[in-house]
Amino acid sequence: MADVPILNYDDLDSVAKLQKSQRFHDIMKKVDDAMAIGAQESSFKGTVVEDDPEYQLIVECNTLSVDIDNEITVIHNFIRDKYRAKFPELESLVLHPIDYSRLVKQIGNEMDLTLVDLEGLLPSATIMVVSVTASTTSGKPLSEESLKKTVEACDRALALDEAKKKVLEFVESRMGYIAPNLSAIVGSAVAAKLMGVAGGLSALSKMPACNVQILGAKKKNLAGFSTASALPHIGFVFHTEIVQGTPPPLRMKACRLVAGKSTLAARVDFTRGDLSAKIGQNLREEIQKKIEKWQEPPPPKQPKPLPVPDSDPKKKRGGRRLRKMKERYALTDMRKLANRMKFGVTEESSLGDGLGEGYGMLGQAGSGKLRVSIGQSKLAAKVAKKFKEKSYGSSGGTSGLSSSLAFTPIQGIELSNPQAHNAFGSGTQSTYFSETGTFSKIKKAF
Repeated sequence: MADVPILNYDDLDSVAKLQKSQRFHDIMKKVDDAMAIGAQESSFKGTVVEDDPEYQLIVECNTLSVDIDNEITVIHNFIRDKYRAKFPELESLVLHPIDYSRLVKQIGNEMDLTLVDLEGLLPSATIMVVSVTASTTSGKPLSEESLKKTVEACDRALALDEAKKKVLEFVESRMGYIAPNLSAIVGSAVAAKLMGVAGGLSALSKMPACNVQILGAKKKNLAGFSTASALPHIGFVFHTEIVQGTPPPLRMKACRLVAGKSTLAARVDFTRGDLSAKIGQNLREEIQKKIEKWQEPPPPKQPKPLPVPDSDPKKKRGGRRLRKMKERYALTDMRKLANRMKFGVTEESSLGDGLGEGYGMLGQAGSGKLRVSIGQSKLAAKVAKKFKEKSYGSSGGTSGLSSSLAFTPIQGIELSNPQAHNAFGSGTQSTYFSETGTFSKIKKAF
C-alpha cells in the first residue's frame, strides 16, 4: 500500500494529467506543423497504408481525440463536485460537459440569473428552464478558492475541446487520401469524426453497420418537454448531407442505409482497394437512387376490363344443394304480382294517391285483399312427407295418436281394430252399438 500514490481529488492536476503530458504536446506540435505545410498527398503508394508516417500521425490523432474525451469527462466530474454546492440542479438540466463548463464559467457566483447573459450558450428552451430552476435552488455561493478552482477547470475543459477540434480538422484535411471512399459518401468532416470515435480506420472497418450508425450519439435531456420529436440512435451519420436532404419520415431509414454503405466503404479504404474513390461514388449514387425510389408515388390502379360478352350460358353446378338454394331464394307469387302493372288500372300504394311503395296487381283479382295464397314448396312438401311416414309409438307400428273409436255413417259409434288391415288371415271384428247401448250386430271375418 505504501507504493500506491495518494490522489488529492481537491487538486485538478492530480486527476487530469493529459494536458501536461509530453505525448500531448508532441502530437499537437506535429499537427500544427502539418497544418502549416498544407494538405499534400503522400508519396507512399503501397498496399499497406499503416507504413505511411502520415497515416501513423492520423492514428495517433484519433487515439488522442478519444483520450481528450475521457479527460473532459474527468474534468466535468470535478466541476460538478465543486459547483454542486452552489447550483445542484444544473447538472441534471445540462448534460453535455462543454455546455456545462461554459455555463458554469458564465454564471460564476451570481445567484440571480436574470443578470447573466446566456444567449448563444444554450437553446432558448433550456435557458428558460435553467433560469426558473435557479430562482428556487437551495444552493449557496462558493468560496473564493472553490470558485477559482472551478473556473480553472472550466478553462481547461474548453482548451481541451479546442485541441480536439484542431485534431479533427487535421484528420479531415487528410481524409481524401486516407479514406477516399468513405469521404465520398459521408463527407470529410463526418468521416474524420467516425474515425476519431472508432479509434482509426482499422477499428472502423471491423465495426458492424448498426454500431457505425450510433457513433457520436449523445444522451439528450428534454427538460420535461415532449419526447415526440426526440429520435433515438442519432449519431454522426444522421447529420450527413445526404440524410438531412431526405424527407423527415425517411431519415431514419436513410440513416441505416448510409451506415451500411459507409461500413463497406471503410473496408475498401482499409484494404486500399480503390484510391480513386470510384467505389465510394458508386455507393453514393446507389444510395441516392434508393432514396428517390422510396419517394416515388405508388403506381395508379389499372382499370379492370369488362369480360368478353358470351351468348352461350355458362355451365353451373347442379344437384340437391343448388336446387335447395334456388328454391329458398325463388321469387314468390306475391312479389311477382307486386312487380306487375295492369294497363289502365291505377295501382294501390302504401301512402295512397300514388305515393309510397306501389302494390302493383296485388288486390286486383276482385277480392280487394292483398293476401295471395302461397302454395306449399317442394321442399316443405318433401319434409312433410318424411314426417308423415315416420313411425311413432310402440314396436307394433301403431301410432299413439290412433283411436279405436270412429264415427260411422250409421247412427252410432264403431269400435274397430287398427291392426286388422295390416295382417293376413287374421280376423277383423266390428261391434256396433246403438245410441241406447243395445247390442245390434257382431261381424267376424276369418
